[in-house]
Amino acid sequence: MDLPTLQSWHERISQELDAVVDFWLRHSHDKEYGGFFTCLGQDGKVYDELKYVWLQGRQVWMYSRLYRKVPRFRRPELLQAAQAGGEFLLKYARVAPPSQKCAFVLTRDGRPVKIQRTIFSECFYVLGLDELGRAMGEPRYQREALTMMEAIVRWVRDDPSELGRPQLTGATPHDSMAVSMMLLNLVDQLSEGDAETASRFRELGSWSAQRILMHVQRNGTAVLENVSEDGKELLGCMGRQQNAGHAIEAGWFLLRCAQRQHDSHLLSQAVDKFMKQPFRSGWDPEHGGLFAFQDVDGLCPTQLEWKMKLWWPHTEAMIAFLMGFAETRDPELLELFTQVTEYTFAKFSDPEKNEWFGYLTQEGKVALSIKGGPFKGCFHVPRALYMCEEILESLIREVKSTNTE
Repeated sequence: MDLPTLQSWHERISQELDAVVDFWLRHSHDKEYGGFFTCLGQDGKVYDELKYVWLQGRQVWMYSRLYRKVPRFRRPELLQAAQAGGEFLLKYARVAPPSQKCAFVLTRDGRPVKIQRTIFSECFYVLGLDELGRAMGEPRYQREALTMMEAIVRWVRDDPSELGRPQLTGATPHDSMAVSMMLLNLVDQLSEGDAETASRFRELGSWSAQRILMHVQRNGTAVLENVSEDGKELLGCMGRQQNAGHAIEAGWFLLRCAQRQHDSHLLSQAVDKFMKQPFRSGWDPEHGGLFAFQDVDGLCPTQLEWKMKLWWPHTEAMIAFLMGFAETRDPELLELFTQVTEYTFAKFSDPEKNEWFGYLTQEGKVALSIKGGPFKGCFHVPRALYMCEEILESLIREVKSTNTE
């Protein structure tokens, strides 16, 4: 490992993280009702006051994690904002207690606007509250997170009808990789530093990892977004869908699971099948960047944005390749990290107004000038920068230690 290269990346990523966090601190806080505005224009101006529960949970998690893990972010205003977001979630996110179901969208003052028949609002409710409890040393947030986690597991594994999703005769039962990915991510979050909770969710983590592995199809040459409930390829567009960003994100989730379970076979699958392979097939050889969607048979995908370059697949690839390199020392992974990060900084970062654009054309030009909306909030960009900074610090310490021996 080349120390100057690692130090250069560390400095660049740390500066970018500071600028990104500053953008959200300056523009996203609702000081009247609590929680966060996420529909922000290029300059941070709020263009819609609706609050998306999954983005509220994500920002609570991000602020709490930075406060807990990064000394320079151990600032009272960060934790106070996280707590205000957490209290907003506790007060308004659940649509009709004692039901555990959360709204997807709330008004600025917390009235429900829309509910989705999925688990994702609830998953980020868990993620945010658990991390807030850790940052504040306040167990009531973690107790609420665990209660919601129990409901999520019940909906996924026992009774999906509680989500309000009718069993229609023409619908093909299928397994979406996003569901098992989220469960595995939550197991990672809830298990940190807690042997009892880790033991409680160990079986769920293994189950989730195996469900993700079912999505490796075509004799190991493709990761498909949707498969049948017993792990077979589905007919039609839904069955042929590939999402390189999701596959790569699943790769680092699986890598974390392999580290917890000391499973070398799972680790190699995470790197080879979910990181390297999806990146090779998903990278645009003409213009650079990862396609949003692809069809495994090379047919035209049905998603209108299929050839756009979105922010989050690139941030996931940054994390995955650097984490993979730190674990395996495979030089190819460091090369891929450099390739994707150079593209990402050049195309998505906005040095004039700070934060990142989220939506580019295939050619890499800004398609939407907004910095946040219903899907992009204070999460993927700062999470990737924070995690990469942390990994780089560890690698730099290791190189320095080796050089002094």
